[in-house]
Amino acid sequence: MTNAIYLTTTEPYAGKSIIALGLMNLLAAKTEKIAYFKPVISRESSEKDNHLEMMASHFKINLPYEDMYVFNRNQVVRQINAGKEASVIDFIIDRFKKLQERHDFVVVEGTDFMGGSTNIEFDGNISIAKNLGIPAAIIVKGEGKSVQEIVDTAVSTTKGFTDEGVQVLTVVANKINPEQEEEIRTQMAKALPASIIVTSIPSHKDLGNPTLKEIYESVGGKILFGEHLLSNPVNTSIVGAMQLHNCLTRLSKNTLIVTPGDRGDLIIGALQANISRNYEKIAGIILTGGLVPEPTIMKLIEGLETVVPIIAVESGTFKTVTRVANTQSRISLENKDKIALAISLFDKHVDVKALEKKIISFRATGITPRMFQYQLVKRAKEHKKHIVLPEGDDDRILIAADALVKQNVVDLTILGNADAVQSSFKRLNLEWDKDKVKIVNPAASERYSEYVQTLYELRKNKNLSIEMARDLMLDVSYFGTMMVYKGEADGMVSGAAHTTQHTIRPALQFVKTKPGITTVSSVFFMCLPNRVSIFGDCAVNPNPTSEQLADIAISSAETSKMFGIEPKIAMLSYSSGSSGEGEDVDKVRKATELVKQRRPDLKVEGPIQYDAAVDPSVGKKKLPNSEVAGHASVLIFPDLNTGNNTYKAVQRETGALAIGPMLQGLNKPVNDLSRGCTVDDVFNTVVITAIQAQQ
Repeated sequence: MTNAIYLTTTEPYAGKSIIALGLMNLLAAKTEKIAYFKPVISRESSEKDNHLEMMASHFKINLPYEDMYVFNRNQVVRQINAGKEASVIDFIIDRFKKLQERHDFVVVEGTDFMGGSTNIEFDGNISIAKNLGIPAAIIVKGEGKSVQEIVDTAVSTTKGFTDEGVQVLTVVANKINPEQEEEIRTQMAKALPASIIVTSIPSHKDLGNPTLKEIYESVGGKILFGEHLLSNPVNTSIVGAMQLHNCLTRLSKNTLIVTPGDRGDLIIGALQANISRNYEKIAGIILTGGLVPEPTIMKLIEGLETVVPIIAVESGTFKTVTRVANTQSRISLENKDKIALAISLFDKHVDVKALEKKIISFRATGITPRMFQYQLVKRAKEHKKHIVLPEGDDDRILIAADALVKQNVVDLTILGNADAVQSSFKRLNLEWDKDKVKIVNPAASERYSEYVQTLYELRKNKNLSIEMARDLMLDVSYFGTMMVYKGEADGMVSGAAHTTQHTIRPALQFVKTKPGITTVSSVFFMCLPNRVSIFGDCAVNPNPTSEQLADIAISSAETSKMFGIEPKIAMLSYSSGSSGEGEDVDKVRKATELVKQRRPDLKVEGPIQYDAAVDPSVGKKKLPNSEVAGHASVLIFPDLNTGNNTYKAVQRETGALAIGPMLQGLNKPVNDLSRGCTVDDVFNTVVITAIQAQQ
């Protein structure tokens, strides 16, 4: 078993990023102490390596950039030419060992094969892996190769490593023809030793297509408009040398138009098509020949509300098109969609369990934010649920929905005007998968009349008339909650544009609370640097009674269990044990006794101060015989004022990730967002709602 792995290929653009991102994401669920190490980078010292920047930022690797590599390519060449190859290896081993001592796992990336001799680089990768004493994962580029060529490359590369005593854990045939996937996997399994995990990953156009920024870096030139949209993907490119109507017939999603700079008709036509509902969004426009539109056309473009990147180059059309065609796509830090897709492809095609058995030799004792989030998403995917999002007019909801669907976490229904929501998807350059995301307008829904009648029957004893029911069912919160009540959605997440009361009122009226629970409350998952704590109630009950506090504590303990955290409940107060007196302390003391009476199986302590609850040394001094003091995982606050301020103070002062609020106590999951929520908040809340719905 090992605590490091070496990722290597035999040629450039083999798709190392998919394996690197997938492995890092897998390991992030196991431990916080992961390092990413690339002994030799391609860039000069003044330029940062794309992979290292991406890995450090995406996985929150707490390492100086300089510690993640040793040499750039030119430095290695000079050292080898001076006969100092052994010195190169010594420096690499020294840096690696220091990382290995401080981390539970180190992912090591081999060279990029961007230099003059692939044989030298291939031998260099074997030498580094051998001297570091770690096994290898070999990525074979399948693009443009026959099945036999892929198998031959896999066998010869594997033999090159194993002959030098380097164990090969897995061989991945990447960027292969999807129609050949089964044959490639079968033939490789026959040709390679049985101990090696064989994997094949089909090519995916969204990973193979470059962004406009990559094309801009390839063709050079000057950006005239739309610099903030250079992350646009480019699916295809066309030469605009024909009349406008012929050009329009060739437009498809994310098309790049290359045209001489004096073709004002094509430029304006393309920009108009970009905002038309009848055409897909274009990626951008490149103007060739050192020409730019005349002043009147430039003035017109400057006045447009929606524009695409427009780049002017000195080169002619033919040379520019050739450069565009030769631009290689890469996964970069700013392209979150490609990162998510790469991880998704890894999870789908790699035998993760088999790989885990081979490479993981440790068990982390704590749970980090990254580990917690990874485990949440993994659990949500295990039994995919259907969540309704009532606020289809909020961009944050749509961006989060796009990420959720791309990672295949949930199916969604978004409430709102269908034309407006689809236009927003297009404006934001997001995918709308109609099989996974339904858009429903309550007023036009075929379920509207049925929902009205159901609401009337449920609430008529509360003096609700049929006319009132019709009005209420036009409200997205009522309509979404009714979908959950009727079982046509498994849960609802709202609140980005509505108050907490607006979100949960319908649920209180007819979804109701679970048996034995009379109090609906909330919790936040506070993802601290080395643990996850549950804070309740920080969002719903202003001044709970002792009975309500007991309800909150019991519900929070069940939530804790649901999410894999052993519940050790601290009933917080300004006093610990029997030392304090006063109405507020007595309320907490009574609530603690009620929890013990109702749930003698739970570990609970109270009243107890926050420091005594979470700090082992303080807890031992103040309550030496307590099972909870110093180790509390569930912290119950005496009132909303204390809870809300404390969670925000902890979040801001420690940088902790706060996931929530998650409502608890309802028969079916309905969760509230803060009106100041981020896209990540929406994503995380939908994930925990899906997990609630699994119970």
